[in-house]
Parts: sequence; C-alpha cells; structure tokens
Amino acid sequence: MLDSGTITAARPRSARRHSHRAGLRTVAFLEALKGVLALLAAYLLTSMIRHDVDFEGAAENVLFFLHIDPDRHMSQEFLNMADKLSDVNVVWILVIATAYAVVRFAEGYGLWRQRVWAEWLAIISGCIYLPIEIYKLVQRPNGSHWAILFINILVVLYIGWVRWDEIKSASQQQVSAPSPAD
Repeated sequence: MLDSGTITAARPRSARRHSHRAGLRTVAFLEALKGVLALLAAYLLTSMIRHDVDFEGAAENVLFFLHIDPDRHMSQEFLNMADKLSDVNVVWILVIATAYAVVRFAEGYGLWRQRVWAEWLAIISGCIYLPIEIYKLVQRPNGSHWAILFINILVVLYIGWVRWDEIKSASQQQVSAPSPAD
C-alpha cells in the first residue's frame, strides 16, 4: 500500500511534465515543419534540375522583378550560386534532404511525446547550428539571420530549461522519497 508521502511526491513531477507539454509540442511542430520544408525544397529543386531549368536566367528574372541591380556584389553571388545549381547531383540533394528530414521528424516525434532523448537531441542540434548562424550574421547581417539566430537561441534555452527543471524535480523527488528501510 502506498503512503501519502509517495502519492504527493509523484504529483509534482507529473504536473511539471504537463506544464512543459505545450512548449515541447510547439518546438516539435517547428522541427517537423523544418523536415517537411527540406523535403519540399529538395523535391522542387530536383524537379527543376530534371527539367533543365536555366537557373541563372531564372535568378536574373528574380533580380529584375525585385528591381535589384545585377551588377551589385550580392547579386553576382546569387547569380553564380544559381548557375552552379545545374551541376548539382540530384541523388545527393535527395539523400541530404532525406537524412535531415528524418532527424527533424525523429526530434519532433520525441519532443511531442516528451522523451528525454529528444530534448537532448534538440539541445545538441540547436547548439551545432549556433556557430554557423553567428558566422552568417557576421558576414551579412540582415533581419532573417537575426531572426533565425534569435529563434534558435530561444529554442535551445527553452529545452535546456525543461531539462534543468526535470533534473531538479527528479533530485527533489529522491530527497523527499522515504528510504526503503523506513
């Protein structure tokens, strides 16, 4: 038979897990969305490559539509990158996008189900991208780089806080639990 101390010790942990559910599910949705967007982008890019789309011509049309001078440095970089897309191997695009999507879907599933391994995966994968995002921000500071960095930092801090809260809750539960000899 359970004593009242055991029952009350178990309630805060379950209540605390439920308090993180909405936040973890929001992050899970974002991770799954990134996986879907990666697969969609890979599909569109491979379809365009297979249909021999003139990427440089399309990039020039985009610049013209947006009234951007094609002689500017950023425009030239954009045109050079677009020209190189025709030479990319379709299989590699699909392999990389699929691997990325599988990781994002696994992380999303785990976070949705409030799994500890997924929380650690979210922290590690978020921290791996931080130096890259900071480098991009230093190279070309703009609103999208700031937004991506800000969101990534928020996600890493939030998931880190969830892990800290769970670890703290578990240690408090061990301290307050009666010993088996009692």
